[in-house]
Amino acid sequence: MNNKYLIIIADYYKDISKGLLKSAKDILPKSTSIKIIKVPGVFEIPVTISKNIKKYDAFIALGCVIKGQTPHFDFISQATTDAIMKLSIENKKPIGNGIITCLNMKQAIARKKKGREAAQAAISVLSQ
Repeated sequence: MNNKYLIIIADYYKDISKGLLKSAKDILPKSTSIKIIKVPGVFEIPVTISKNIKKYDAFIALGCVIKGQTPHFDFISQATTDAIMKLSIENKKPIGNGIITCLNMKQAIARKKKGREAAQAAISVLSQ
């Protein structure tokens, strides 16, 4: 079966995003159809999934949030995670969450291969 995947990537931290995307694409089966949509930040990922929910079989959300000096990090991380989970459950479609939340850039660089885990999760749920 030729499944259709949509990868939504927040490219605010371009180097981190590039690593997340590469690691996600490396694990997807070659027979799949993949479209990539770039958004400015992780907060825009859920609405982009929602707009495309009927067109694709599975989704992979990729991006990075790095904690700053304000509580903004907590609000963005929680709101985005909650929205992605709600979309997945309500639409019965897998959404691999590869949005990494880090305290600093060093942690983000060390985790930029986490896109692979998000892609693996989407593949696993889709095959059930």
